[in-house]
Amino acid sequence: MRANLLPVAVTLAALSLAGAEVPRPAPEFAVKLANGQQLLLSQYRGKVVALEFLLTTCPACQEASRVLNQMYKQYGPRGFQPIGVAFNDMAMMLVPDYIKNLGLTFPVGVGTRESVLDFLQHSPIMRMLVPQLVFVDRRGVIRAQYSADDPFFQDKEKNMRAQIEALLAEPAGRAPASKGAPSAQPKASSHAAPSSARSAGRVQ
Repeated sequence: MRANLLPVAVTLAALSLAGAEVPRPAPEFAVKLANGQQLLLSQYRGKVVALEFLLTTCPACQEASRVLNQMYKQYGPRGFQPIGVAFNDMAMMLVPDYIKNLGLTFPVGVGTRESVLDFLQHSPIMRMLVPQLVFVDRRGVIRAQYSADDPFFQDKEKNMRAQIEALLAEPAGRAPASKGAPSAQPKASSHAAPSSARSAGRVQ
């Protein structure tokens, strides 16, 4: 799936293309699983959570899910919890095969487009590339948010590992960095969109 890259420079410590504020308290978010059960983000308070907002047909989303699964196997015992949220058409029917084909061991469910846009603070009139990856610390604060065309995905395994380790190292009671501070996001000097963004999905 070919993505149209947005002509906007992105820095890891700045606001996202959609104008999202980081850090910010994570609002409640519900994920409906294929078996009818519902997961709430608040259930995982005390853990470091990575939310991947995805399209089941998006190659870049599949790649990100595979890496998250590797991170879950390594860091799950230390308190890391990934959650996948599909929001494409017929996602409820497609999620079981998505999990099976990728061999995922973390929960992947479905969210509505409206709830996803609200959570990401993404304007509905702006194009959005997926995956969108959000890291929430043990206190329930969103500490990082990355779009598919962010330099973060140029070396996603290395950068995910750095992000996860940095947040796991923080005690649960530590306050997040103030607005405009570096916080726990890995540094990157490049502002160019990664070549892997060509496989990203675009939300209409």
